[in-house]
Amino acid sequence: MKVAVLGASGRAGSQITRELAARGHQVTAVARKPQAIAAAPGVTAVAGDAADPAALTALIRGHDAVVSALHFDVTADTLLSALRAAGVPRLLVTGGAASLEVAPGQRLIDSPDFPDEWREFAMGGIRFLDALRDETGIDWTFFSPAALIEEGPRLGHYRTGTDRLVTDAQGQSRISFADYAIAMADELEQHRHPRARFTAAY
Repeated sequence: MKVAVLGASGRAGSQITRELAARGHQVTAVARKPQAIAAAPGVTAVAGDAADPAALTALIRGHDAVVSALHFDVTADTLLSALRAAGVPRLLVTGGAASLEVAPGQRLIDSPDFPDEWREFAMGGIRFLDALRDETGIDWTFFSPAALIEEGPRLGHYRTGTDRLVTDAQGQSRISFADYAIAMADELEQHRHPRARFTAAY
């Protein structure tokens, strides 16, 4: 496939770019500072500001899918309008974990030990997902990570869920950026969660 990765110089975006290219996809890696994107076969690094809908439309036209690894200051409406204008049918989003349930009716963000300094950013992800759920034209997928996503080894395995936080036998919820990228690439190729949210953790 021909895939545009937005925010391709970030921690998630760079791993997703690398994983997709390694699988033989043609990747347009979009970042404000494209010089920060590692050179690799199949990767074309380009400068772009995803907050500019007209410029974004031009960058993504002709692609089969867009993967957004952006912060949530770029809204769902901005991305969706650019995809519509460019005729790109699929959007995959690196989401947040805060809206995942830890118990029936209780989200992670509602937990008493949820860090206050993360709350504003987390609410951006919740608003983004709410906006996607109203979208019926673009085929979107919102990929919430584990509660803790961090630098770590590429283990090559993970477990998935939908709206419930995935935890291990010790109650921990974590995944490396490398394995998150594997799960994102798998979703692109296998298309298991159309117009839905999913999550993954060890």
